[in-house]
Amino acid sequence: MANKIIFMGTPIFCVPILKSLYQNGYNISVVFTQPPQKSHRGQKINKSPIQGISETLNINYRTPKTLKDNREEYEFLKELNADLAIVCAYGQIIPENFLNLTKKGFVNIHASILPSWRGAAPIQRSIMNLDPETGISIMKIKKELDSGPVSNIYKIKIDQNQNAKEISEKLSALAADKILDNVDDILEDKAKFIDQDHSKATYAKKIDKEESRIDWDEDASKIIGKINGLFPSPGASFSFNGERYKILKAEIGNGIGQVGEIISNQLEVACNKNQSIKILEIQRQGKRPQKISEFMLGSQIKKGSKLSNV
Repeated sequence: MANKIIFMGTPIFCVPILKSLYQNGYNISVVFTQPPQKSHRGQKINKSPIQGISETLNINYRTPKTLKDNREEYEFLKELNADLAIVCAYGQIIPENFLNLTKKGFVNIHASILPSWRGAAPIQRSIMNLDPETGISIMKIKKELDSGPVSNIYKIKIDQNQNAKEISEKLSALAADKILDNVDDILEDKAKFIDQDHSKATYAKKIDKEESRIDWDEDASKIIGKINGLFPSPGASFSFNGERYKILKAEIGNGIGQVGEIISNQLEVACNKNQSIKILEIQRQGKRPQKISEFMLGSQIKKGSKLSNV
């Protein structure tokens, strides 16, 4: 009889992983994902990407608002008597009493090199911190956040020109490939889980919209890290004449000027330490994204303009 697997996940990052398991013949007995959310504008209901792919693949799914004190879901999983639960950015804390409801435990796919960047936004924080590499950690879930023992870590380099969306896609594809061998080893009791060095733990707190504001007093590399780390949402931005401008893509320049000054007709901005950044793609508040050559044709932001940190 095929092993029963529970999959718990929500965002697009998890979709290739669930598809990989399904297409390689693993028995996904049930999927848990966050319930549909109303959009900010209007009353449109948005299903999670994992709910969407579950419907496409005809996999049974459940969308409880919470697992905390949820007797119905507890009894459902207890009766299922599954072999393994695979968790990927589910978006909910899994109560401690649930962790004993499968024969081989609950395994989490976490997008960092643990114990670095435990928490909600590991990819963004790693890029913003200018880390040279990131990766995927396969770990057992314990009560404390992302603190469980790790069986395998798979690393990739972070290029200075790559943004969070691109790194996320790379890590998702990597996890979709590597999870297969890990599941086999866990089900066959061949996997070895090693405790993390908790003294080296760092935490990737959820991104706050207030962090999106660019501080031109920072080094150019830090500003590029913020632009890439916060792409596509919420995005790194500045204000000019009361309007918000989101920088979608930029590179380090070689111009010199006062901090925050526009030093070229192609929107090059002076930063700290006689550095600059060249903005390549930009989005004015309420408008569509534009390449900088198109944007500058009708822009009021000209050479000599000053961008404040307000």
